[in-house]
Amino acid sequence: MSTPEGVGRRAFLKATGVTGGVALVGSALPGRIAWAAALTKAQRDRMTPDEIIQAMKNGNERFRRGEKTTQDYLAQQRASAKGQYPAAVLLSCIDSRAPAEMIMDLGIGDVFNARVAGNVANDDILGSMEFACQVAGAKVILVMGHTACGAIKGAIDRVQLGNLTGLLAKIQPAVDATVYQGDRSAKNYAFVDAVARKNVELTIGEIHKRSAVIAALEAKGAVKIAGGMYNLESAAVDFLPSAPKP
Repeated sequence: MSTPEGVGRRAFLKATGVTGGVALVGSALPGRIAWAAALTKAQRDRMTPDEIIQAMKNGNERFRRGEKTTQDYLAQQRASAKGQYPAAVLLSCIDSRAPAEMIMDLGIGDVFNARVAGNVANDDILGSMEFACQVAGAKVILVMGHTACGAIKGAIDRVQLGNLTGLLAKIQPAVDATVYQGDRSAKNYAFVDAVARKNVELTIGEIHKRSAVIAALEAKGAVKIAGGMYNLESAAVDFLPSAPKP
């Protein structure tokens, strides 16, 4: 059973403060609305990049507080089966404890999610982002690292293991670029987390530098690139301050 357009969207739109063209103050509303249908093109196109990022922040706040989700995944699956209109593309780590959609209370059809150890941007990831933004219409790219990252530890320790060796080499510039006074070892979690944050920053820089397609979209305001760090202990996503464009 389909839900009317004015009522048929769940928390992703509520989090932005807009549903069905009616302005709302999302955090001021008690409880949550059990939206059913997946994001439509019209709904996605009405949102600005900043509103999409705010929706992610609000969703993470709900997750962090342990609020019961009202996601109807089966309804979302059915509604999105013949078409998808994701609002964002996320680049996150493969760590089993950091599933991006869940920790930001997002549903099926809301976002593309590319996952690779250490959330690095290789050619295939960049091509996927270009598809997500230029072809499919996503408006936000979020690069999200996390605390206590095993890939970061491996890069610090210069682990050599098959194809993993080449992947960790992509993180090494972040190890070298991290300014840190103290024990620069994988046993020092403060250093590990500092490297992980630097890795997010450098990955954003790689996207800027290596994708002319995304750079052009960003220059005209169609796409916004953001960074974040997910804390495994607190369940909070710390969104990094916006960096100046190169």
